[in-house]
Amino acid sequence: MKRHPFPLKSLAAAALLCVASGAQAQIDVYTDRAAFLAAVGGYGVDTYDDLTVQLYESPFARSAGSYGYTATAESGLYGAGSGGDGWLTPNVDNEAVTFSNFAPGIVGFGGYFFGSDINGAFYPSGTLQFTAMDGTTLDYTLTGATTTSFVGFVSNSPLASVSMISGGEYWATANDLTLAMPIPEPETYAMLMLGLGAVGWMRRRRS
Repeated sequence: MKRHPFPLKSLAAAALLCVASGAQAQIDVYTDRAAFLAAVGGYGVDTYDDLTVQLYESPFARSAGSYGYTATAESGLYGAGSGGDGWLTPNVDNEAVTFSNFAPGIVGFGGYFFGSDINGAFYPSGTLQFTAMDGTTLDYTLTGATTTSFVGFVSNSPLASVSMISGGEYWATANDLTLAMPIPEPETYAMLMLGLGAVGWMRRRRS
C-alpha cells in the first residue's frame, strides 16, 4: 500500500503564517532614522532625485529599492527640491498625499518630511499630519518640521497605507522615502530550520 507523507515542504510557510497571525496589529512611531532601521529588516530608499520640477499624474507608481508602491494625490503630484536633491509634493497646497499598494510584506515606512512653498523651496517650521493604517489606524502630528525631520512607522503586520497632509497653506513634502521588511523572529528561524530539515530527511528517505 502506497503511503502519502504529510507535505512537509509547506511546514516552513505554515510556521511563518502562524507566527504572523498570532499577534495583534500595532504601529510604532520613530523620529530617529537609525532607530527605525534597527527595528526593521531589509529596506529600500526612493530618493526622488530623478524627479524634475513638473507635474506628475496620480497615481504615481514608484519603487524604494526593490519594493514597489504608489503615491496618489487628488490634483496630481509635483517634483520639488533643488541642487539635484529631488522631493515629492502634491500639486496643490494643503492636499493629502497617500502612499499605498506597498510590495507584499512591507511593515516599515519612513522618510524625511517637511513643508515646501509654491516655488518648491523649503518652508520652515511647518506642521504635517500623518495617518498610518495596517488594519488599525494611527494618527501622528509632526511640528516644526525641517528637511532633517525623520518620521517612521513600523507595524507588526503589513502596512496598508500612510498619508500626509500639511497643516497650512504650504505643501507636504517627502524625501528619501524608505520601505522596509520585518526582522524575522527567532522562533520563525527555528521553525523554518525544522521545516527545511524535515524536507531534507524526506528526500533522503525517498532517494
